[in-house]
Amino acid sequence: MRNRYLDLLRFLAIVRVVVYHVTGLATLTLVFPAMSIMFALAGSLMAASLDRSGGAALRRRLRRLLPSLWVVAMVFVPAMLLTGLVFTPRVLLWLFPVTDPPANYWGGLALSPVWYLRDYLWFLLASPAALWLFRRAPLPTLAAPYLLLVAIEVGILPTTSAVPRDFGLYFGAWLLGFAHHDGMLRRLADRVLVPVAVLLAGAGGAWILSHPGPRGYDLNDIPLGNALWSAAFILVVIGRAPAAAAWVDRNRTFGRLVTFTNRRALTVYLWHMPFVVALTPLVGLVGWSPRDPWGLAIRVVLVFLLVGVVTLLVGWVEDVAAGRRPELVPGGRPDPAPGRRSSRPEPVSPGPVVSPDPVSPGGGRAAAGPGPRVPGPGAVEAR
Repeated sequence: MRNRYLDLLRFLAIVRVVVYHVTGLATLTLVFPAMSIMFALAGSLMAASLDRSGGAALRRRLRRLLPSLWVVAMVFVPAMLLTGLVFTPRVLLWLFPVTDPPANYWGGLALSPVWYLRDYLWFLLASPAALWLFRRAPLPTLAAPYLLLVAIEVGILPTTSAVPRDFGLYFGAWLLGFAHHDGMLRRLADRVLVPVAVLLAGAGGAWILSHPGPRGYDLNDIPLGNALWSAAFILVVIGRAPAAAAWVDRNRTFGRLVTFTNRRALTVYLWHMPFVVALTPLVGLVGWSPRDPWGLAIRVVLVFLLVGVVTLLVGWVEDVAAGRRPELVPGGRPDPAPGRRSSRPEPVSPGPVVSPDPVSPGGGRAAAGPGPRVPGPGAVEAR
């Protein structure tokens, strides 16, 4: 049975990402570090899939991840080629974006969320070895991404590549997802978890205050502060996740909305930025500035409406990719009946408590996920 509390966290993260991209409110990144939450949930589910399916989990996870990207590429890559993008072999990175695929001037903004799939692919490929190491030396393995980020931030290991930086920034959250699945966070006593969370939040907050970015205290501009603050957040909201949250479904409409958003997470994430970019100048034409409250509210509503329409049109691709019966609007009934489901059950986290003794890496476990950056002149990423 799925943990509806974790579904709720993913729902809140996706909504927060969209609202942040429309409004650019830096406070949202502090109140709810959505991307790190998404990577932590993804890491937990990836550990579950590796334990259940071993190496086959990688193939299944790729099959669930890439088709939604290919649908976006089928629409936007030809449009970019017709408006200035030069065709080179690098265009094929839109099929498997292990590095940023090429884009033209408007595509770099509208398709900037693809950075998430780039990082996800790297984290996915690293997961079998990382889970093996984590279960033998959890603390050193967990500390490694944060130490890498410190080395990059203080100039010991300068790099212009986004991949090492994002490994330092987000792979720690992914590993905390491993800890959640294995029950390590659940077993931590409050006298340990709370002081550690306070220490991380204090260190992250101090770094954030002393290293403001070009947009002030927006976590997307402050990687080390982001990583530490997010780790504290994950320890609290995921480390103390309830085993069940039946109250999520007490309101049928809200429960269905949570289910719908979880089943269409990639579609919502990949398609919202084109509408954010397109609506920004259009709303300005009717006299509302980008910071006008009414203008922002209208843009938020319009983006969600347009994303909803696109999700109805192409969101079923996520069902096909996951081996489920395609649905126009998922969540209209309890999780698909056994006879209608794929023969492969969804991975569930947290899993059984893992023995601290070394375990064979042969048994092995899947993920999903999306986060934001406000489109602006020259921007190439959205977090």
